[in-house]
Amino acid sequence: MAGKSKCVIENASPHTIKKFELIDEYIKSWAQKLMLNDACNSLIFIDCMCNSGVYKDNGGVLVEGTPVRVSKTLLDVARTYTDKMVHIYLNDKEKSKVDELKKHIPQDERNFHIVTSVGDANELLKTIGPQLYQAGHMHYFLLYDPYDASIDWEALLPFFRNWGEVMINHMVSDPVRAITSAKKKTTKTKYENTYLEDFEKLVPYGSDKKAYEARVEEIINSLKGDRRYYVSAFPFYNTQNSLVYNLIHCTSNREGFKLYKKSAWKVFGAQSSTKHSAENRQLSFDFTGVITEVEDESCLHVIDIAKYLKRCLKDRKQVPLDEMWEILDNHPIFPSEGFRNEIKADLTGFFDAKIEMIMNSDTGKKETVISFSS
Repeated sequence: MAGKSKCVIENASPHTIKKFELIDEYIKSWAQKLMLNDACNSLIFIDCMCNSGVYKDNGGVLVEGTPVRVSKTLLDVARTYTDKMVHIYLNDKEKSKVDELKKHIPQDERNFHIVTSVGDANELLKTIGPQLYQAGHMHYFLLYDPYDASIDWEALLPFFRNWGEVMINHMVSDPVRAITSAKKKTTKTKYENTYLEDFEKLVPYGSDKKAYEARVEEIINSLKGDRRYYVSAFPFYNTQNSLVYNLIHCTSNREGFKLYKKSAWKVFGAQSSTKHSAENRQLSFDFTGVITEVEDESCLHVIDIAKYLKRCLKDRKQVPLDEMWEILDNHPIFPSEGFRNEIKADLTGFFDAKIEMIMNSDTGKKETVISFSS
């Protein structure tokens, strides 16, 4: 009996718990924004690979996973916005895990419903997906969280083409570790289906994680149709600072894109990943003798946002703050909200910038600008 329980309730590493926190943090704000939108009368959350909903951390303490956290979050939302509906679909391929999950999720209420199921995740999505084309005034969030680098793009296609958002856990550590030694036909087929390339073309990728990341983004862009689409990916590192996966957020809604970046930086503690990086970075000299910090692209900090803005605005002496935030709105990783005071502090503290109020000669109105001395 004890062995069975251990199998059903798995262990969760620190980076996995951070993933739970990020998804729940995003859903809290996402749901609030949509419930205030008159065009939305129903929210749909789908976790098609939900596991048992609970885990044990490294100390053996029970930890709530994504389906339990999000169900509780959305129940609060449903109780606040009683004229709107919340539908949650939770699925796993193992009955024992779904049975455990049912012990931890809230009960249905008038405008709050949870449907659990046992089965293949992709088959479930192929059932739900086509229904979205006829569903008006509904906004969905699909969490696609496989255990390895297995992605069924056909099942995901309808979710890219409708009013909603898709979050994919791209287990990039899987091919980086195993693709060059893959021998079984089933393993090769898995990689071919995930990256939509013949296996022989994938082998040269080897351990180049950026190649796999770029290929997934290419596929997403090919599936989204003609509309403007926003994709943001954040890496998760284990305690040995090895990359495990990227959590990719896909949406046609600019506000959702901005919100995901803000949520990630908040959960990661004002940086762009779960990587443990030293406060004092390695220093290097450029050809002019100026000392600079070596930027770690895998774990960026607020100072890196300030440096990016300084580069973008290098030929400008005075820039409206609204224009500066708009630059960050479109950046795939840097948040434009949530860290504005910290960004301004680094710009003024390290780059001799000044925040001041001036009269706009064109509009005749006062506006806040950032001024650079050189």
